[in-house]
Amino acid sequence: MNSRVLNVVRLQFVNKVTYLWMPLIVLGGSFLISFLIFAMIPIDEPKYGGGSQAPLWAFLAVGIQAMTLSFPFSQAMSLTRREFYLGTLVAAAITGVILSTVFVLIGLLEQATEGLGVNGYFSYLPAVWEAGWWGAWITYFVITMFFFVIGFWSATIYKRWGTILLTVVLVGLGLLLVGAVFLITRLEAWPATWTWLVETGPLGLALWAVPAIALMAAGSYLTLRRTIA
Repeated sequence: MNSRVLNVVRLQFVNKVTYLWMPLIVLGGSFLISFLIFAMIPIDEPKYGGGSQAPLWAFLAVGIQAMTLSFPFSQAMSLTRREFYLGTLVAAAITGVILSTVFVLIGLLEQATEGLGVNGYFSYLPAVWEAGWWGAWITYFVITMFFFVIGFWSATIYKRWGTILLTVVLVGLGLLLVGAVFLITRLEAWPATWTWLVETGPLGLALWAVPAIALMAAGSYLTLRRTIA
């Protein structure tokens, strides 16, 4: 790997709060809160919560801060935009590997202890773990990078064109989503859509998200090329 790209990775990890501690603290806090809630629910059936998505959403903020906090410094260090972009993605992938590994370790612990003794499951969600621990790891990693790239591209659009265009883009994406729902409804395709979602499963959906991540990453790079620090 280019030494200047590695310099960007080091630059990003100077801010360990953003790249390491914030996601890990959010993960630990959501895990603890989920466990306490599970312990208070007086039923014997397995209990599943959505707390595991909290650190994944936090990575959206990581993507935003990776651009807004570090980009000006990279330009002061005479790093090219391409080097900054590649180094930032590598730094995000490193944190994504750490988070995904922690998720899998928690899931293995939950399986070994019957839901930490309260039959509650934070990471071990049957649909996500259907393909085994490796499938869960891939799913968590892809989702982490998905949120990061969204945050990074949003911050890049903001730096390049300002608040108005960023708002227009977000509203446009919302309209596209509503349009898709409208089209599915008009075609009476909800049964087929739900069937496809169930059959594809979380791992399959994560793999489908990879091309979307690649397109957004390419878009963020093209935007970054003309962005002024």
